[in-house]
Parts: sequence; C-alpha cells; structure tokens
Amino acid sequence: MTQRNVFATGGGIIAVGALIGVLAALLQKWGNPGNMGICVACFDRDITGAVGMHRAELVQYLRPEIPGFVLGSFAAALVFKEFKPRGGSAPLARFILGMTAMIGALVFLGCPWRALLRLAGGDGNAILGLAGLAAGIGIGTLFFRQGYNLGRSARQSTGTGLLMPLLVAGLLALRALYGPAEGQAQSGVLFYSLKGPGAAYAPLAISLAVGLLVGALAQRSRFCTMGAIRDLILFRQWHLFSGLLALLATALLANLALGQFSPGFEKQPVAHSMALWNFAGMVVAGLSFALAGGCPGRQLFMSGEGDADAGVFVLGMLTGAAFSHNFGLASSPAGFGPHGMAAVGICLAFCLLIGFTNIQRTPA
Repeated sequence: MTQRNVFATGGGIIAVGALIGVLAALLQKWGNPGNMGICVACFDRDITGAVGMHRAELVQYLRPEIPGFVLGSFAAALVFKEFKPRGGSAPLARFILGMTAMIGALVFLGCPWRALLRLAGGDGNAILGLAGLAAGIGIGTLFFRQGYNLGRSARQSTGTGLLMPLLVAGLLALRALYGPAEGQAQSGVLFYSLKGPGAAYAPLAISLAVGLLVGALAQRSRFCTMGAIRDLILFRQWHLFSGLLALLATALLANLALGQFSPGFEKQPVAHSMALWNFAGMVVAGLSFALAGGCPGRQLFMSGEGDADAGVFVLGMLTGAAFSHNFGLASSPAGFGPHGMAAVGICLAFCLLIGFTNIQRTPA
C-alpha cells in the first residue's frame, strides 16, 4: 500500500506555507536582513559574492539556508524513495532562463518568497512586484496553451543526481572552515561583507536548521510559487495557492508580534520605490520561472531530488547574480542599476525567443 503524503494535501500545503512564513519572520528577528528572512535570489547573490564571483562589498556572505534547502530536499527524497536522477531537457535554455530569472529578480530586489515577505513586512512596493510576477507567469501560460515544451528529461546516473547535493555540501564545508572574522573582509578563500545586507545574518546553526527543515517539507509538499499562480490561472486550482496565502498571513502576524511591520513605500529595507521597474523586473522573473517549470525555491528542491535540469537552472541563477553586480544590472535602495533597463529588455527578448522556438505543434 502506498503511504499517503499528508504534506501534499490541502491542509498540508497550508501548514507548510504557514511554517515558512513564521520561520522567515523569525530568521529576520535572529539576524537576517529586513524583510529578507528567506530570499532565494538574494541569498544566491550573497553566495556568489562570498566565493568571489562578484565583488560588491555589501552583499557577500555564504548563506547556509541555500545548502540547507538542497540537502533537506535530498534527505526527504531519499527517505521517501523519491530520489530520481534525471536530466537532459534543453540544458542551455534552462541555464539562460536561470540567468534571466536572477537578473529580473535583482532589478526588483527579491524572489517570489521575498516579494510576499516584503508585503508582510509592510513594503507596498512588493504589490507591484507581485503583480509583475503574476503577469510574467500569465504570459508563460499563453505559451503552455500553444504547446510549449522543453522536451523530456531522461534517466541519469546516481552520480549525476548526487552532484548538486555534493556541491552545496562543499559550500557548507567552506563556511565551516572559513567563517567570518571580526573586522575582516576575507576569511581564507571566502569574502564577507562588513556592512550592508551581507553583514546581517542569523547564527549558522539556526540558519542551517531552518534551511534543512524547509527543504524537507517543501520537497514533500511540492511547494512552488510559480506553480501556485500557474495552476490558478490555467485550472482555477487553489491547492498550491493556499500555501502562499498561508505564508503571507503568518509572516504578517509574526511581523506584527515581533515589531517588524512598518507600512509604506519609502525607505523600506533593501528595496526601491521605482514602480515600473519593480513590475518589469518581476515580469521577466515570472516568465523565466514559468518557462523553466518552477520558482527558484522549487528548482533548489528539485535539484536535491536528483533533477540535473533544475541544477542547471540554479547554476544559471548564480551566474546571473554575478553578471548583475559585475555589469551594473542589479538595483539598490537608490533605484535600478545603470544598465538595469537594458537588462530587462534583453532578458525579456531571450525569454520570448525560448518560448516561441519551443512550441511543439501537435500534428493535425
């Protein structure tokens, strides 16, 4: 008899979303940046800075939550016999989509989870970001209706499936060996921010424990922001979307209880108030997530299950983070970067190219 997965039920997805909302608010209380208890895009960006892929001094820290997401998912997949190495579905397209997703997210300054958490913290600019996210995913559903498909993945070797868990385990080992040193911008091979968002972080053990727990629960529940909005648009299904609502509600309540709720549009932490670019950046990110088949969190969780295609998307996001800060594409609290506008247009063009050229018509 097949064991029932309670986390994938309606009540289960709501419970997982609610727990993520509370944990994100607590991580902020324990030291993570404001309205950034959990943000896959921002944390990936900080990791690329920590390993020297960019040298933006304010955003360099090897965030343990990201390895925790992958390893927690990996552990859950092993326990429940869902570790299934697979890959080979348009890897270059997925890599480019990972880059465009990250660039769009850093124009907005946050992934879909952070957009919800920014709203839960009172940041009104997140409304435009969420609207852009929904619009981008909505455009993706138009491609789905026309037969968009990146092709099937094939079974891969166990060694291939282990690559991403081993990679993030290596990052954790580096963090353990070369932790931040007081007043020093470099510890061994890693770089650390002395001020700014990169210098704000919860204790290592807490961050890793939260990452492992969220990774395991998200793997069991299939928690995905993009999937939630896609299913609501295409099928009018509220199952996954109820988890997002639970995340938003509990994060809001936790922020109110912890004194972390500050409503308004101006001077929000690690955010800007340029409405058009908050919207446009997340249009690009949302379309990228849709075409790749999952939000950045879901891609991490799938990579822990042995999905090499998701791993390629994650590597694309890391590369996109480096490009964003090396070439002036990322925004800051002062507004969009010097080349942010051009980046949005170019990334949108790449997404549309991938979308239109991968429509597979069914023979009449």
